[in-house]
Amino acid sequence: MIDVYRHDAHKFHGQSHADAPEEFAGIPVNRAVPYGADSDAGALSRPPGRHDPVVPTHEIHHRLSLLTGDPVYIPDSRARAAVENDVRDLLTVADAESAHECWLHSDVATLFNEAVAFPYTSLKYHTLLVAALSDTYRAGLSFEDLHLVADPADEIVPHRTVYSGDRFALRIDTHDGSRPSARLGSQPWRSWASTWNRLTAHPLNTDYDKWDMALDANLRRIWAWSTALQYLEDFTRWRREQ
Repeated sequence: MIDVYRHDAHKFHGQSHADAPEEFAGIPVNRAVPYGADSDAGALSRPPGRHDPVVPTHEIHHRLSLLTGDPVYIPDSRARAAVENDVRDLLTVADAESAHECWLHSDVATLFNEAVAFPYTSLKYHTLLVAALSDTYRAGLSFEDLHLVADPADEIVPHRTVYSGDRFALRIDTHDGSRPSARLGSQPWRSWASTWNRLTAHPLNTDYDKWDMALDANLRRIWAWSTALQYLEDFTRWRREQ
């Protein structure tokens, strides 16, 4: 599993997989992910094949924020050096479960998109989705067995939790009858909005809280999984700052 958390190291530096080095800071990176989990996670956030950029004026590997519409990178040289240090720290974690925790709470991984042609996608959440699918497939499950499950905020399931917030966590796993959940479907595709809509109960207070109402309404419009999870993180952080 540690290779899963390092499989897209090249995207931190805007390199293609074909041109990416096999090592970073003395550790193996950019290795293929087994079970087809990488391609399945990619299909959750973008259509297959090569595409022209959906935002022609944005052709760099830094993410474009769906919340603000602005790039999230900081051009200051000192800030860039700090980013490089944070990337190094993230990729050199040696234990797989610790790497999962680091990715869940990483800020540096939110600065980069998963695909330049789709700049609103998130490298952070793509990687967490790859990890969840890899772990479930490794356990003998197939995609059609999987659900999106809402957990209490303090409950983190190694490799399978894909979002950890102040009020709730989300994981990819088999159905848990005691928790709100929704089946992912028969095959991976950009299905976030329909899956979120089908949760048996929602972790947001949409009856009285106007901010939760706005967040929920927007999450019901976003189809790309990594984009939606990143938007959920960005909105939650922005709300705390208001």
